[in-house]
Amino acid sequence: MIIGLCLGAVAVLVLGVVTIVALRGSGSTVTNAGYQNTPSPVPSSPYELPPNNDPSSTPAPSTSDAPSTEPSSTGPQKVLKLADHPILQDPNAGLQNRVCTLPPWVSTQEGAEAFFTAASKCLDAAWGPFLEAYNLPFTSPALHFPTGPSFETECGTIQVGIATAAYYCENNLYVPFKGLQTDQYGNNPGVYLALFAHEYGHHVQEVAGIMDAAWQKIYAAGQNSPDGLDMSRRKELQAQCFSGMFLGAHVDQGGTVTRDMYNKAWNDQETRGDNTSHSHDHGTNAHYAQWWRAGARSNRITDCNTFAAPASDVS
Repeated sequence: MIIGLCLGAVAVLVLGVVTIVALRGSGSTVTNAGYQNTPSPVPSSPYELPPNNDPSSTPAPSTSDAPSTEPSSTGPQKVLKLADHPILQDPNAGLQNRVCTLPPWVSTQEGAEAFFTAASKCLDAAWGPFLEAYNLPFTSPALHFPTGPSFETECGTIQVGIATAAYYCENNLYVPFKGLQTDQYGNNPGVYLALFAHEYGHHVQEVAGIMDAAWQKIYAAGQNSPDGLDMSRRKELQAQCFSGMFLGAHVDQGGTVTRDMYNKAWNDQETRGDNTSHSHDHGTNAHYAQWWRAGARSNRITDCNTFAAPASDVS
């Protein structure tokens, strides 16, 4: 359709025209754009809203599973864990239902910058308190809106094209307008918001320590090995689930995240994934949709524990 020092040279693998994966020792990533020049299919499952859509009924993040140790003298620290990470243990923990007000989508460089800047503030307000409740070191990602044919990151030089819809590297989130394919998607803010929330999901993994833990496993196994690709898919599919959680927590709350935006984002997920990109590191289109919808329909973070899922659910 989410660190440490750079471990050596960056490798960027372009598969077809839809996937770029940036290699980084601490786990930077770029979205699997999965764009197609065909209309979105009819969804295979109906749109579903989270069961608790009243701000007073959605539980705040629980601290019952937060690390029991006292904060260090240097402040909150990442927890380098995966399936047993503290944020993934409480079955009642979800994002607070909140109002998110975004400017109308305008398919220009300036319009996209305004939209994503506002979206980032909504994502900060959603994920910041959640992570801080677990004594994790939350910071907002720095936003960048490249305009040239390429841009420089700590992960290397990234070429702008239809494969580069958004890019995350080392607490920096890049959104090159030319990669969004606005000529195809037009005035479709739900699609753009879900895409942006996916990349922000990698930032959640980063500040929590999940990203570092995942990349340790990937490098130990070998990035292109079966185990390395499996871990990459789990990382990407969790970012999908986090994106769904965000939209599920903000739809119909009185802001500008409308039911139409939510429905179109729900539908769009089926067009993205490894079936479209012909890669093996993000998950099939069906699983890309499955995990996004799991987060969207329940708004419960335990439903995003891709690292505890059977291999058949993250293929």
